[in-house]
Amino acid sequence: MRQRWIAAAGGLVWRSDRDRRLVCLVHRQRYDDWSLPKGSVKPGEHPLTAAVREVAEETGQRAVPQLPLPSTRYEVDGVPKVVEYWAMTTASEAAFAPNSEVDRLAWLPVGEAVRRVRYPHDAALLRRWDALPPVTAVLLLVRHADAGQRGGWPGADRERPLSARGTVDAAELCRLLALFAPARLVSATPRRCRQTVEPLGLPVELDPALDEEPGDPDAAASRLRRLAVDGRVTVACTQGAVIPPVLDRLAGPAIEREPATAGRPAPAPAAAGRAASAATGKGDGWLLSFAGPRLLAVAPLRARQVRR
Repeated sequence: MRQRWIAAAGGLVWRSDRDRRLVCLVHRQRYDDWSLPKGSVKPGEHPLTAAVREVAEETGQRAVPQLPLPSTRYEVDGVPKVVEYWAMTTASEAAFAPNSEVDRLAWLPVGEAVRRVRYPHDAALLRRWDALPPVTAVLLLVRHADAGQRGGWPGADRERPLSARGTVDAAELCRLLALFAPARLVSATPRRCRQTVEPLGLPVELDPALDEEPGDPDAAASRLRRLAVDGRVTVACTQGAVIPPVLDRLAGPAIEREPATAGRPAPAPAAAGRAASAATGKGDGWLLSFAGPRLLAVAPLRARQVRR
């Protein structure tokens, strides 16, 4: 059966140079072109994992995702190809070593990069990113992993632990979250929320403002905004009923409810005021990118899409 579409992922990698931003382009000797680093998503691999891996393989840079960008779509030998992109910063500088796919690398101002890339979709993506203010904080808002049924736990509900399945899913979720190099973990007080983020290996701050009961979406949203203004990469774990009203308050009431599903390309990330479906599966969550107090983009992590 003919493949329906080709999945690929890549990164718009940038770094600061005095008062300007430089972006990373790679030259592929096979095609004799300059482009953004990207590559195919392996079977069972999350697109974000693939994007970070491909950037490392093609550039030698360990990059940290910051901002979801629109995917690009074009055909290769008559088959649609979808490339998901994230804007990334360099976590560590590394010397470039030519390899079998890439023989040159260049750090360029955006205007020069736009002129050098061969493909219009790369140029459009560079222009769109350049029009945005720099990301100052990343917030990863996640729902706790599976904890079985409430009726099957004899103790207080807030002490209900993750199930065996939930423990596995939490570990896989945290492998995805680790790509963002989080510096702070905040959790609602139920045990299952805390356990979901503990595999990241950082101290977990408990905050009742993120609890489902008694539930105050305004207080939860206010707390998350303060975390964003703090300027660090933060993972915040909460409960399912908390997330939709909090996203409404952070992104605005007019949110676009279109979930990503396995087997088809993901929708483009939403700008502030427009998010994808706020329904969040257990052990899944959202990427929120901020410039100061301004929410630039909201995108589903889609962690469960790869697991299932």
